[in-house]
Formats: sequence, C-alpha cells, structure tokens
Amino acid sequence: MDAIVSHRRRSVVFGLGGLVLAGCGRVPPPTGEAYLQFGGSTMGSGYSVQLKAREQDGARLRTAVQAALDGVDARMSMFSPDSELAALNRAAAGRAVTLSEPLYEVLAAADGISRWSSGAFDVTVAPLVERWGFGTRHVRVVPTVAELTEGRRHVDWRSLAFDPSTNRVTKRAAVQADLGGIAAGYGADRAAAALEAIGIVNYMVDVSGEITALGVNASGRPWRIGIEEPDAWPQRARWVVELAGRAMATSGDYRNYFIEGGRRYSHEIDPASGAPIRHGLCSVTVVADTALQADGLATALIVLGEAKGRALAEASGIAAQFIERVPDGGFRDSMTSAFAALRPERA
Repeated sequence: MDAIVSHRRRSVVFGLGGLVLAGCGRVPPPTGEAYLQFGGSTMGSGYSVQLKAREQDGARLRTAVQAALDGVDARMSMFSPDSELAALNRAAAGRAVTLSEPLYEVLAAADGISRWSSGAFDVTVAPLVERWGFGTRHVRVVPTVAELTEGRRHVDWRSLAFDPSTNRVTKRAAVQADLGGIAAGYGADRAAAALEAIGIVNYMVDVSGEITALGVNASGRPWRIGIEEPDAWPQRARWVVELAGRAMATSGDYRNYFIEGGRRYSHEIDPASGAPIRHGLCSVTVVADTALQADGLATALIVLGEAKGRALAEASGIAAQFIERVPDGGFRDSMTSAFAALRPERA
C-alpha cells in the first residue's frame, strides 16, 4: 500500500511537453484562447494543470482547482488532527460514524478494491505504515518481529462496515484508515470536475502523479503521458500513452524508500506480510475511467506482484502495464490486452 500522501510520495507519471509545478504560463492561442499552465501544493505534494481557456480566466480556474484539492485534503489527510479521516480514526470500535459524501465515496471505493484484490489493497494498513516510518513519524527503521505482529493485529479491511443509505461507517475493531493509496486519485477527479463545471473541455490534471485528461493538448492531439523509467535520474519516460477522457495512475517502489543492511524497503506495504513488497515488480500503471479507480487499482496490483496482478487485471478487463526488475539490472515489461489496445509507444 502507498503511504499517506506526503511530500515524499513518488511522482511516477508526467506529461510530455514540460509540465510546470508552480507559477503560471501560457502557449500562444490559435483561436483567442490560450493553453494555460499552473500548479501548486496539495496533500503534502504537488499538482499541475494544463488547460485551454481565456487567459483572463486563469486566476479563477486556478482558485477553483486549489479549492477542490484543499477540500479533499481537509477531509482525508491523516497528518492533520482536524481532518474528517482523523476523527473517524479516533472513533471507538462499534460506533457508527456519519461521513461526508466525499469521504464515504472514497472509503466505499477502497472497500470494493479490497474485495476485488482479496485484501491486497487495505486502507486499514495505517499501523504498518507507521511502523515502517512512512506515516506521520518520519523515522524509517526496520521494525522488530514483535512490532510487526502487533501492527498486523490491527489491519483488516473487513473491520469497516458500510451503510450506503446513511453514509455511515462502523468500525468493528480498533482500526486506523490510511488513504494514501487512493486519495490523490480522488483529488485529481475533483479538480477535473471543478474545471468541467466552469466549462473547460480541454485539460490535463496531475495530482502527485495521478492524472486525468480530457480533450486535446496544444498540438491538437490527445494528451501524451509518460510512464517513468524506474530508478532513472533525472526522470525520463519509458512508455508514452495517449490519454483523453480517461485517467491514469502509477504505483512504484522507487521514489519513497529507505535502505538498511543493503536492502531496499519501499513504502508499498503488503498487508498480508506486514512488510514492504519483496517481489521484482517495481511499477504498475493503470488506465481507468476515474483517477480514483486507477490509483487504487495500481496500488493493489503492485502488492499482488506481476503474475497474480496481471492475471487478475487481465481477467477483469483492466488496462494495466507492469515493469519488473530482472537479475541483470534491467527491466522486463508486460501488459494486459486492454492496455495493449491503447497502443502505448516506447519512449
């Protein structure tokens, strides 16, 4: 599972053509409108936007995007004691908590992905994220066996019961939720919805590497999105995918990790073992209808590993691409038939 969105969260997908993470720029307009670029901070990470609009509307659009992202962060951050998620985490076992529509939507979506992946995706992984130092403590050490055993006792996605008629969630046990594997995707969706509400039909929104896009770019083509080469510095694309009217997210083990005793420990936690993933799969990219779906599915698939993950994604008709490390130090690529149908290009 991903750690909660933080300033160390990996930025695994980027738009080709030079996205900017701060400030505001423009591409000269062909028809009286400009392709504006702006970005900022959110959820302890960053976001960037490219869109076609009147230049004088840039400030209003930026305000709308920032407000949408701030709303998600205020509800779903586990770093803020005032967030709605923090209040849910403090609730006693057995108590039904009425949630806002956004938080309920995200938790219900997470529950569906947990069922689909047999628990490879599990928002109650928070105690393990903390034990490994990828949560609020920021102290990264290998936990003892006793610490992991204790942490695993409080991890079970089935401990959350949902009542869609009232938006209530009941904790059957004293579990803590961590939405790091799905909240950024939801943020991208909400930012995109804010733009569409204003009438924007050509845009790309990137929130911490989770992307949603509509329409065309400044060249009049579908948005071209790069899938990052693992471990590469400076960052470079390994694959390129055209994206329009859909969303894309990548989970990887190569941006948020520490090394101890010569071994890499990434923030991608396997709820079953209580430890960071140990297989060779280092990157999973998913294209889906929403960034919420893509984000959560990519997290589940990287935990499952290449063989199990690709088989499940193929059987479910999911567009997913996998990158594995191989013993010679290189990488091996594989993808589902739904992803191959997108005609990705090698960069």
